[in-house]
Amino acid sequence: MVGRMTLVSVNVGLPREVAWKGRSVSTGIFKEPVQGRVTLRKLNLDGDRQADLSAHGGAEKAVYVYPAEHYNYWRGELAGMEMPFGMFGENFTTEDLAEDAVNIGDRFRIGTAELVATQPRLPCYKLGLKFGRDDMAKRFLSSGRTGFYFSVSREGDVGVGDAITLIDRDPNNVRVPDITGLYVSKRYSPAEVETLNRATRVPALPQGWRNYFLERQEKLG
Repeated sequence: MVGRMTLVSVNVGLPREVAWKGRSVSTGIFKEPVQGRVTLRKLNLDGDRQADLSAHGGAEKAVYVYPAEHYNYWRGELAGMEMPFGMFGENFTTEDLAEDAVNIGDRFRIGTAELVATQPRLPCYKLGLKFGRDDMAKRFLSSGRTGFYFSVSREGDVGVGDAITLIDRDPNNVRVPDITGLYVSKRYSPAEVETLNRATRVPALPQGWRNYFLERQEKLG
């Protein structure tokens, strides 16, 4: 992490019905920047909701974070497309807080709230809906620019311009991209096996991820 980690946009939105491939889809991916202080609670920001709670939201996905620096990459990839902050469905757009500098389990203070990094984002088809491109979810995952989720360990209020302060580093040193890499890898290298073993020991990693990795451990024998 270099420079001053900063919250540059706070984005919220309520689920809406959208026509997609001949059917109506309910999605909360449409987020708009908001000004002023916003209350952050255990499950989400005030004014924000998720549509499909089986895949989105919940305490371990209370806040979705996306680095502002990735927008330049995507503007190059998707020339001509308008990309205001919140375009990826993120709640927090940040500066100087890249995925590869964040360990799962790291604790941060933003405003008066405290948060814990829990997992990368795995895109679903609704990202394609948002961008109007069937290939968007695949491109998003392969780019490595996934962003990540926070759980909320202390409720508080946040706002644009708030400093993001690292208050505790998880000692297992499993970075956000390590989880994504373990997910997409079909055959693990010795280094990935070692990362896999560390990942199963991270208390902040959601149980679904832990179960997935424990299953893969068993298959390795």
